Amino acid sequence: MSEQRERIKVLSAGIFSLILVLGIARFAYTPLLPLMQHQAGLGVAAAGWLAAINYAGYLSGALIATLISDMVLKDRLYRIGMILAIVSTAMMGMTTDFTVWALSRFVAGLSSAAGLLLGSGLILNWLIRHNHRSELGIHFAGIGLGIACSAAAVFLMNQWLSWDQQWIALTALGCLLLIPALHWLPPPDRSIVTKTGHKMEDAPPSAFFMRLLIAAYFCAGIGYVVSATFIVAIIDHMPGMSGTGTLVFFVIGIAAAPSCVAWDLVARRIGKLNALISASVLQIIGIMLPVLAGGLIPALAGAILFGGTVMGIVSLVLTMSGHYYPTRPAKMMGKMTLSYGVAQIIGPAITAWLATRLGSYAAGLYLAGGAMAAGTLILLALRAVEKREATKVPLHIS
Repeated sequence: MSEQRERIKVLSAGIFSLILVLGIARFAYTPLLPLMQHQAGLGVAAAGWLAAINYAGYLSGALIATLISDMVLKDRLYRIGMILAIVSTAMMGMTTDFTVWALSRFVAGLSSAAGLLLGSGLILNWLIRHNHRSELGIHFAGIGLGIACSAAAVFLMNQWLSWDQQWIALTALGCLLLIPALHWLPPPDRSIVTKTGHKMEDAPPSAFFMRLLIAAYFCAGIGYVVSATFIVAIIDHMPGMSGTGTLVFFVIGIAAAPSCVAWDLVARRIGKLNALISASVLQIIGIMLPVLAGGLIPALAGAILFGGTVMGIVSLVLTMSGHYYPTRPAKMMGKMTLSYGVAQIIGPAITAWLATRLGSYAAGLYLAGGAMAAGTLILLALRAVEKREATKVPLHIS
């Protein structure tokens, strides 16, 4: 098999794994939620708890990823995660017991961490080992494709199937995705050299650099979660915009799908940090357009900018893990994801508090824009730190 064909096969394994663990096991719950509330009696509070439990499972998986260095163990847990994605999806359609649903959502969260962090780390390690570009843009397209596929599948199945039958149908679809996700990803190579004999060595940045990067990624998490969680409600409550929030959310998803590949190309030309700064600036504009300009056209333009940058930022930051830690990228990925995850807990809580004080979720977009602005300033400082460290000039902090 040619090198290029093998590369496409490995990247395809990653795409199918993300469609399985994120599109089906984790995010199919979102489009199925209204039907479950109508047909299965799922209450509003219980629905919120299931979403929170799912996220707790994801964060638990991210924490586990930070503690694992052995490539063979990572590969084994990745493959177990793929199977757990199938099991957790089937569990949702086999009962109306809340405890079983809660267990399913937690397991689905664990499996999504296995696919996103362990799987991404294994694929990045394979790319570096085989002297391919250490880029994950194509791989991360699986996230947007997964969300779009699950939404489209539920939209079509709503015509004929009940909520539980849809979960079973999604389980069957997941079984098809499981085959390439498992069989197209080769077992890991634990040698310390690439295929051409170059030695693979970790070259971690300074602790100060890492603290700044984690802080910037935390700010990105705030910017992401507030817009992603509340944008539909914010748009629908704007004058003359009732009912258009779902359209705006759909445009965000469509813009997100190809964005990671585009930002990989940008990073090749101007560097990863400069690409991150550019994406952050565009995302600030995308977040603030709906509240500053008003109207459907600015809202859609903002959706394109937001969707076109949010996954690009995630992809660029996690790809940097392979640059600094080629032998164990998932470890840094896990740390970054924990930072991003904590932001996704704090952001909605502050937004909800602001909404109760001010009577509108719109204040949350100012919070998100402000957080992204702070993150952009941190990235600018990070660029200066990177230049200092590259020339080995000590950085004095007054």
